[in-house]
Amino acid sequence: MTDVLVPTRPDPPQAPLATEQEAREVAEAAREKEWEKPSFVRRLFEGKLELGLIHPFPAQAAEDIAKARPFMERLERFLHDHVDSDRIDREGKIPPEVIEGLRQLGAFGIKIPEEYGGLGLSQTSYTHAIGLVTSVDGSLTALLSAAQSIGVPQPLKLFGTPEQKRKYLPRLAKGAISAFALTENNVGSDPAALSTSAVKSEDGGHWILNGEKLWCTNGTIADLMVVMARTGPKKITAFIVETDWPGVEVAQRLHFMGLKAIENGIIRFTNVRVPAENVLWGEGRGLKLALVTLNTGRLTLPASSVAGAKRCLEMVRQWASTRVQWGQAVGKHDAVAQKIGRMAAETFAMEAVSDLSSLLADRGDVDIRLEAALAKMWNTELAWRIVDDTLQIKGGRGYETADSLRARGEKPDPIERMLRDARINLIFEGSSEIMRLFIAREAVDTHFKLAGDLIDPNAPIGKKLEALLRSGAFYATWYPALWLPLRGWFGYGEFGPLAAHMRFVDRHSRKLARTIFHCMVRFGPKLEKRQAVLGRIVEIGAELFAMAAAVSRANALRKQGGDAATSAVELADLFSRQARRRVADKFRDVWSNEDLPTYAAARKVLDGTYSWLEQGMVRDAIR
Repeated sequence: MTDVLVPTRPDPPQAPLATEQEAREVAEAAREKEWEKPSFVRRLFEGKLELGLIHPFPAQAAEDIAKARPFMERLERFLHDHVDSDRIDREGKIPPEVIEGLRQLGAFGIKIPEEYGGLGLSQTSYTHAIGLVTSVDGSLTALLSAAQSIGVPQPLKLFGTPEQKRKYLPRLAKGAISAFALTENNVGSDPAALSTSAVKSEDGGHWILNGEKLWCTNGTIADLMVVMARTGPKKITAFIVETDWPGVEVAQRLHFMGLKAIENGIIRFTNVRVPAENVLWGEGRGLKLALVTLNTGRLTLPASSVAGAKRCLEMVRQWASTRVQWGQAVGKHDAVAQKIGRMAAETFAMEAVSDLSSLLADRGDVDIRLEAALAKMWNTELAWRIVDDTLQIKGGRGYETADSLRARGEKPDPIERMLRDARINLIFEGSSEIMRLFIAREAVDTHFKLAGDLIDPNAPIGKKLEALLRSGAFYATWYPALWLPLRGWFGYGEFGPLAAHMRFVDRHSRKLARTIFHCMVRFGPKLEKRQAVLGRIVEIGAELFAMAAAVSRANALRKQGGDAATSAVELADLFSRQARRRVADKFRDVWSNEDLPTYAAARKVLDGTYSWLEQGMVRDAIR
């Protein structure tokens, strides 16, 4: 495989690194500040179980299922018959005939409305389709997801003008590949130091785009891109850029430990003339556009995680029931059985979280920004451990490559490749650490609006007094109510054998809200620096959300009857029992922990105090 290279030029000028205050201001300005629709997870953090938002468990519309079925069946046959994932991984390239086959299926226009030539399917059908793809090949998932979840179609659907939609959506529906270009050398989760810039031409008809983007998935083969560029002080704007325009260059294709065929690269823009009509959603709204797009864009990763977990469960079931050691199948040995039982229960819960989030997105009457973020964070972390446990259960055969297994006549389970491919999911579209901070910020939003001026050192005394009166009136009734969870002790009988778990969610959502308030009182403005504490709070919320989703889904399956009815209740019960223990541990760890000495040790690592620990190795061996 030959990389696409162009002559190098001097590095583009870099914007000065932003201060902490500047970075905070840019991020805060891009936030969706209003909650015009209810959010189950937001209410959970506030101490209220808004059960009507998720119960009965939302059902995919029959007409949507019928509309999607022909495509899903064709996609499954195509993946089974025409995709050789080991070849793709070995060669680091998706064959052109596979990409063309996906085009012919309409797989690049799954959510594009039919009026523009797309399939016009729902978010839920889209995530189920991506799950099918992931069960076969992660690089194909990256191709389709980057093109549709965060690439041009989604922001164009949400924010494009009628003219922009008529111009570009038909091309995209036919299979034009798209990408999203935000990241730079000094810009990851913090966009304040963005250096790519765009300035108006003298006649005002164009923007002149200059800069360089890093880690642009699909960038090396894309036809269209959404490019984020600075257009003024604290102004970041989104542009639709066609890659065949003069000045758009692929500087280098990049390579990674997994997703070997991902078309990810460094993209360079030199005096690219972008028509003024290619601004998306107006000047200065680029970051907000990105955040809103990611509300649904993140839902791909939870669905992909479910598909990977299901593949692992299949491989483990087949192996652990037939591989005999010490007189019995390895799956019957308790040490292995514990992993398998947990894997099954968590796969059920992961699917409940993923489907619930996608179904709520389709319903449209719920703000899913927190649901999507929690689903992304929680599902990807569980999936990573499930793949790791699968490798452990298969031992050396899990560590061995599929090609090597095949060569000596063994079943070529691709666990080694799955482990490499799955690791990036904890980083894609917001790393786990950033997700915790994002969720924590939204979780305290109500308190911040009420009492933010009290802890803001720059707020004038008048605003502080207003905040004091406002928050005093609110907390006088809100806080005592958190101690009166009557239904949390006696209600939820409609959930039958799972009622106790829903009561647990009710009681502990109130405890979570109290804990957030206590942390704000104890730590004050320093709370934002106690990221380990905030992380535990978010993890508690994630476990409660997953419990509620799993119990609601199991209850729906129980009422439907059929083969899954009893099994679903068993799996939801097991998952909830395990989750309850984790919740108890995390509540304890909020107050009893080693965060401060651990942070102090990290500072000493950074300043070289512990550099003696690095003795006994070849210094700077990496060149």
